Amino acid sequence: MTKDDADVDQVVTRAQRAFETARDSSPQDRAQWMGAIADSLESHRAELVALAGEETHLPEGRLQGELTRTSFQLRLLAEDLLTGEPLEATIDHADETWGMGPRPDIRRVNVPLGVVGVFGASNFPFAFSVIGGDSAAALAAGCAVVHKIHEAHPALGRRTTELVTEALAAAGAPTDLFQAVSTRADGEALVDHPLVRAVSFTGSERVGRLLMERAASRPEPIPFYGELGSINPVFVTRRAWEERGASIAAEYVQSFTLGMGQFCTKPGLLITPTLSEEDTRALVDAVGEVSPSPMLTPQLAEGFIAARSEMAERQVRALAPGGTGTAPAPALFTTTAAEVTEDPQIMREEMFGPASIVVQYENEQELAQVAELLEGQLTATVQGEEGDDVEELLAALEARTGRVLWNGWPTGVSVTYAQQHGGPFPATTAPTTTSVGTAAVRRFMRPVAYQNLPDPLLPPSLQDANPWGIARRVDGRWTGPQAGKP
Repeated sequence: MTKDDADVDQVVTRAQRAFETARDSSPQDRAQWMGAIADSLESHRAELVALAGEETHLPEGRLQGELTRTSFQLRLLAEDLLTGEPLEATIDHADETWGMGPRPDIRRVNVPLGVVGVFGASNFPFAFSVIGGDSAAALAAGCAVVHKIHEAHPALGRRTTELVTEALAAAGAPTDLFQAVSTRADGEALVDHPLVRAVSFTGSERVGRLLMERAASRPEPIPFYGELGSINPVFVTRRAWEERGASIAAEYVQSFTLGMGQFCTKPGLLITPTLSEEDTRALVDAVGEVSPSPMLTPQLAEGFIAARSEMAERQVRALAPGGTGTAPAPALFTTTAAEVTEDPQIMREEMFGPASIVVQYENEQELAQVAELLEGQLTATVQGEEGDDVEELLAALEARTGRVLWNGWPTGVSVTYAQQHGGPFPATTAPTTTSVGTAAVRRFMRPVAYQNLPDPLLPPSLQDANPWGIARRVDGRWTGPQAGKP
């Protein structure tokens, strides 16, 4: 065992002890812990935003909004906890007249998995990092969290960890419920540790595959919730282009260059009718008006330029070649539906940065054909008009994506009850789950059924008196009070 492994072993062992206390905590206690973290983030807003700005080059407005999203997400999950909805407590009383024969008393509830390893993301220093969606969901589930700080913003990671641990301590949470590690070796040891029960990751497909294989090759494999990349295609019907082509083009350029194209939901493809010279000129002019800014890290800029260069060698033509350096000018390519049919890899290679491809079709029958060439996606968008025949296209997109948009742009991901941020591989490794929204908590829980246990031996969530005051499904009907806000 190396020194790094030994350090991670100590961290995880402490986290396991904290989990053994936290797993029996009430929804009210967990909600209080999460509210305390949100309050701490808000009270240190100026310090955190300044630190993030120094390390990421992101503008203050973007960072302010992301911090607001992060604290809102904590509070929304806390509020949902109080209803008991994530627990999915279900009670079937004994029934001698049950249709298939006498039924025993069976009660089921979701319980926390244990210690969870969370890998932070480079492109969202708040919302998908130290106390972003994955960490918040794991804490809401009753798990302990060991977070792997991303090397793109280490000082921010360390300071955020300090604030989280201080807030949890002040709120009465078990010591060591939340901890952090920082090196690549730490991350590998975290995935390997036998007390870690699940791992979540947001990043590149290459690194995500390595970690996924590592998690699967353990003596006891564990769930790996990886978000690995997405092209997020936008399909434009002929009528929509005729009615709104100019605005669609302008909004598309704004969307794929937003944040220097470093969003997992950036539209990497725009599938349109054949462009006129005027259409092409408008797109090129719109790209030329974008002022480039530094990418998150020099390494990301190098990786982007390499991916863009590889794409340029395929059956595509440059409308705007793009720039070099750490703040490269945006690039725009074009090709045809016939050419991507010959080389579908054009539609499968992510360029993580300010670059996108316009795929031109001759007839709308090609829309669904192009969609069928896609791999798994986080999002897919249709820009259409009322009465457009898009049923076949929508069916193809539904089979390949986690979120289908109509007349919008995918770069905004609202934190809501109904949100689905996930999709078939390689967008994610667990397409039945989401990493955004209240349903994200369920990734870090598993159901346990109790049959014929005496009431005092049942967890509070399943006892007849319902001491936690949560909504439950009893003999097929939802019942119980709805709790208020934390």
